[in-house]
Amino acid sequence: MERHESTWVVEVEQLVKTFGDFVAVDHISFRVRRGEIFGFLGPNGAGKSTTIRMLCGLLEPTSGRARVDGFDVTTAPELVKQRIGYMSQRFSLYEDLTVEENVEFFSGVYGLSGPARARRTEYVLRLSGLEDRRRMMTRLLPGGLKQRLALGCAIVHEPPILFLDEPTSGVDPTARRHFWDLIYELSERGHTIFVTTHYMDEAEYCHRLALMYRGRLIALGSPAELKQWSAAERMIFLETTDLDATLDLVRRAGVGKVAVFGSGLHLSVTRPRSVMDRLPPLLERAGIAVKRMELIEPSIEDIFVAMIEEQERQAS
Repeated sequence: MERHESTWVVEVEQLVKTFGDFVAVDHISFRVRRGEIFGFLGPNGAGKSTTIRMLCGLLEPTSGRARVDGFDVTTAPELVKQRIGYMSQRFSLYEDLTVEENVEFFSGVYGLSGPARARRTEYVLRLSGLEDRRRMMTRLLPGGLKQRLALGCAIVHEPPILFLDEPTSGVDPTARRHFWDLIYELSERGHTIFVTTHYMDEAEYCHRLALMYRGRLIALGSPAELKQWSAAERMIFLETTDLDATLDLVRRAGVGKVAVFGSGLHLSVTRPRSVMDRLPPLLERAGIAVKRMELIEPSIEDIFVAMIEEQERQAS
């Protein structure tokens, strides 16, 4: 099977996947560099998992082309599968095996044997910080450690590309941070990491991001590049003594785009100083006190919410 040589480890050209009349993935195109941490984001039903399944050789595209490490996913899906590691939010571990037995099982599945198998088993246990728990039953591990073990099992055969589909879903923030430390370490060793997540703070950790919405790719770039999307607007954080009443008042005042963010509101405006002068008297007359109001840098979540709202306006 011919291998297409390229400086890009993932190449997607006008990829489409339909299920009957439903278009799950709609003519998307992008490329991923070797060693890159590439974030694939979007709301549920956007087409992220369908795209990953095609890139992993598990689902045949309706049309278009995709290559992974030089191999076409349609004509050489088995060769693609040999070049990748895959981890889903379900972790895919065997609960009734020990930690070490899980690693050994997956190394055998990937065809490792003898000294290579033993070497990679020790590497995975060391990478995941589970050397001292190698004989523990996997079902007894906390969620964060199961997550690290699952990642280790996904890379036991040293694949150049890792596909991580919502890998941090359901684990606590500390475990998520430790998991991302492992991702950075793997990237520095030359692995390409293709990751989907619905945690917007994790998007900041990626080298580049792609945002999918209703099957289409609506944004692509580094976090810094995407934050320039609405450079003409500024972001205000507003926290008051009554969030709901403030949200209603701000919307009626028509000062700009507004969204709830934590304990306060994010206001996207073109004339921030005017808005910051105007709002306190309006709120005071409504019996609402300002606890905090300041200019801030927009987050990736702010940018993506604005992009999706723009798509909705264009479609209406």
